[in-house]
Amino acid sequence: MERSTKQRAAIEYTLKKMGRPLLPQELLTEAQKTIPNLSLATIYRNVKGLISDGLVDVVSLPGETDRYEIHKHHHHHFHCHGCHQVTDIDACPGDLGKLMPEGYQLEKHEITLYGRCPACAKSV
Repeated sequence: MERSTKQRAAIEYTLKKMGRPLLPQELLTEAQKTIPNLSLATIYRNVKGLISDGLVDVVSLPGETDRYEIHKHHHHHFHCHGCHQVTDIDACPGDLGKLMPEGYQLEKHEITLYGRCPACAKSV
């Protein structure tokens, strides 16, 4: 368990406030509104501790920098091709284990939908 600092509290608050997976730079920009002299190294160090404490999850998308979000219930993500923002989808198609070949056991799954967010869809 990492000790609580004002930097760690600001990072955790920012992740909760934004409510979506954030790139390290997005997290830095938003958290600097609370602590202006926050550095990217401090973001990474504190996020590592928050992950280790089970409070933050890593969202990895192919070919992208990892994003971070507050740990919550099982959910999936939508990735906008226009602005590259990632948004939570609070739904799941259900039992995907039935799709597995005979003898295979599903342990977990991640689904990412791709398209355009409402703002980017308007600009097309």
